[in-house]
Amino acid sequence: MTIKLYMTSITTSREIFNRQTRIKQVLDAKGIEYEEIDLSKDQEKRNEMREKAGIPDLLPPALFNGNIYCGDFETFEDAVEDGTLKKYLGLE
Repeated sequence: MTIKLYMTSITTSREIFNRQTRIKQVLDAKGIEYEEIDLSKDQEKRNEMREKAGIPDLLPPALFNGNIYCGDFETFEDAVEDGTLKKYLGLE
């Protein structure tokens, strides 16, 4: 399955920008391939992200393995700290 990073290239929130950047840096450093899905270009993708996650007010960034919701930035950071990133992403 493909790791999908739902993100936005246009944001007024520095926090969202920093979180997205951190996720991309970690995935790149670990050699984990992923697809970026830019929510600022397609409102339907935002609805899709929220529906698949089952969280009506979910904000980016959000990670999925195919159609399976892995989590948000906080759970991603927890997995990085715990050394369980690949398991968290469903790659093990």
